[in-house]
Amino acid sequence: MTGSDSESLLPLPVAVFHILVALADRDRHGYSIMQDIGTRTGGKVQLSAGTLYSSIRRMLEQGLIEELAESPDATSSDQRRRYYRLSRFGRRTARAEAERMNSLLSQARATGLVPLK
Repeated sequence: MTGSDSESLLPLPVAVFHILVALADRDRHGYSIMQDIGTRTGGKVQLSAGTLYSSIRRMLEQGLIEELAESPDATSSDQRRRYYRLSRFGRRTARAEAERMNSLLSQARATGLVPLK
């Protein structure tokens, strides 16, 4: 996919954006992604396993993320865990979505919906 393809995916589903953010700083397995999202949102967003893994499957097909052949954690002995990494295309798409959201926030502030800080 090319950079222009990022725009065709916007706006991203909320679950997809949260997964991309969780993978932005390091590779993770599914349960770690779920925990990270819960922590980052103060528990306000809790993805079910079904939502997480159906989103991951779609994101793999779209090229937003990649599945790693090996665990990035040398101390991990659980062969069942699948680890995921943000692809370059996924990073570009997440950035485009964050910019889109930032623009919406600016509009909301300009209209008084969100107070200026």
